[in-house]
Amino acid sequence: MSAARRGSLGRALTLSAAGGAAVYVAIACYVGARDVGAELAAFSWRAAAAALGLASLNYALRFAKWELYLRRLEIRIPLGDSLKIFLAGFSLTVTPGKVGEVLKSFLLRETHGIPMARTAPIVVAERVTDLIALTALALGGVGVLGGGMRLLYAAVGLVALFLVFASSRTLAHWVIDLAARLPAVGRAAPKLREFYSAMAELVRPLPLTLATALSLAAWSAECVAFWVVLRGFPGAEASLRLCTFIYAAMTIAGALSFLPGGLLVQEGGMVGLLVSLAHGVARPRATAATFVTRLCTLWFAVAIGVVAVLLVRKKSAVDLATIGAEK
Repeated sequence: MSAARRGSLGRALTLSAAGGAAVYVAIACYVGARDVGAELAAFSWRAAAAALGLASLNYALRFAKWELYLRRLEIRIPLGDSLKIFLAGFSLTVTPGKVGEVLKSFLLRETHGIPMARTAPIVVAERVTDLIALTALALGGVGVLGGGMRLLYAAVGLVALFLVFASSRTLAHWVIDLAARLPAVGRAAPKLREFYSAMAELVRPLPLTLATALSLAAWSAECVAFWVVLRGFPGAEASLRLCTFIYAAMTIAGALSFLPGGLLVQEGGMVGLLVSLAHGVARPRATAATFVTRLCTLWFAVAIGVVAVLLVRKKSAVDLATIGAEK
């Protein structure tokens, strides 16, 4: 990885962390920093440890999905390398729609020479199966609202449109051929066809079903983590069904907002729904619970991703040195 690219990644991580800190400080000041601090002081941090374990389970299940997709495309790399590259993608989780996770495709190209056009569809397929799973989880608890289905309808509609497009080779090639007439796109047409070919393979019924099942289990673990965190506050009560709905629906809202990491949208939505729907959860407690949950899910993932990026960079430097010595 070049010095310029390392600098760009470092700037992105710094801006992400600064943006997240600014959002949380702003929310805490709006709600009442002293009241939020008092809630955090009363919190049982054992619940946070359990939430970290559940978040880790989420990552393990999503890594299994990553491996499923790699094998579906007949890409074979050492399991340790695959794990580090997968986790490195978390370093740019705080990007609009998590598009920064395409870093995984870049690292596969840099370390193993695999074209990005062949592996970038995996990142898209990951997001689609995550959206399907989160929508299913949210629909399971939507009755607690007695309405409010527009967000979920939008998610279902986006997934349906994507699957129709990805499953129709004739439609996809027609769109690619049409786009190829544009001066800026024409040269990329062969790469777009390669991209589509890999995507069509990933959305076949069997891999789509298996990947969605893994996503469903993975995101269920984080919904449970939110419930566990809330129970760590004395006197806070909310059903697992309600917590599942809030976490899943607001994760979808954050993703569709295309704000980096869903910041502010997801936090604000989780706080608002907790105050409106949970018994005995005032705004300071809802804010504290949301902060702890996001620390254990979002920012824990980013921290793991940064470590993984450093490990990948270290290994790449060793490989390059070895190649240079052989020459």
